[in-house]
Amino acid sequence: MVFNPVLVASHPAKPEWYKATAKYAQFNIGIAIRQLLTTLIPYFLLVALMVYTVQRGFSYWVTLLPAVLAAALFVRIFIFFHDCTHGSFVPSPRWNTRIGYFCGILTFTAFYDWRRSHAGHHITVGDLDRRGMGDITTFTVEEYLAATPMKRFYYRLYRNPFIMFCIGPAYYFLLRNRWPSEGANKHDVRSVIITDVAILAIAGIAIWILGFKTYIMVQLPVLLMAAVFGVWLFYIQHQFQGVYWARHKDWDPWKAALEGASFYQLPKILQWLSGNIGYHHVHHARPSIPNYHLQQCYDEIPELQKVKPITVPVSLQSIRLNLYDEEQRMMVSFRSLKGHPRLSQ
Repeated sequence: MVFNPVLVASHPAKPEWYKATAKYAQFNIGIAIRQLLTTLIPYFLLVALMVYTVQRGFSYWVTLLPAVLAAALFVRIFIFFHDCTHGSFVPSPRWNTRIGYFCGILTFTAFYDWRRSHAGHHITVGDLDRRGMGDITTFTVEEYLAATPMKRFYYRLYRNPFIMFCIGPAYYFLLRNRWPSEGANKHDVRSVIITDVAILAIAGIAIWILGFKTYIMVQLPVLLMAAVFGVWLFYIQHQFQGVYWARHKDWDPWKAALEGASFYQLPKILQWLSGNIGYHHVHHARPSIPNYHLQQCYDEIPELQKVKPITVPVSLQSIRLNLYDEEQRMMVSFRSLKGHPRLSQ
């Protein structure tokens, strides 16, 4: 099942711009196959090159050079997995599942379990009363002020850039993805088990053939670098100045799509490596659009072009945005509350 925020909204009037996006939710099997071949083949070749450098005794810095490129392709493989969870990569639902499972195993993520939690994210994005479904935990200013000192401490720890973008990604892909998420059904649990068993089998065979040291020196840096970049992309998609948040009674799915998700304007090479996911507002407007049609959709619908882009330098400023101020309708930093009388209570 493909989820879309408008399917659960109480707003019957679909804007014209949304109707215009329908024609881009079309599959192109030729493009999909080409994307797979031009990503998976270089990825496996780079991994093989890393194995060669390790076993030949090269400096580990030499190994890490292809690891950076392999990590970038790892992210692109995850984008294919992401498309498959929306049923938007290839025409066949069966092949979306098969490709999704394969890419999910490569990227240490279970297909059905992640699909369900990600669908929840799409349904609730921008809704302050329905947070916590596949998103970055975000407190409002009032919630932070009302929290106990210990709860504020844990939230600040969670929001610390080192935890968020270094420890967090490693934990998420290596450990968190190894068990079912909250609310998982039998189908989701089975997908986690299948994925974990497949990962263990691949690791076991690789260790048997190459040795434990080689496997770790090759797999770990690729996974960790890709995880950091992937988490950063997910973070900036919904954590930026100007992001839309509203209480459920006032929540508008159309504003949530266009203003609750960013347009991350990346250099062309990063745009390719990230599978056009920078056009995240387009993706949230209609999740059934394949990654390979997102830019065309953006280029041909004027309303989508009205969303202010976030450049890479501007995106870095979002690291200090930690809380949502409902009164000002903007993201603010912890520093903005310095000296607040309620923090000393």
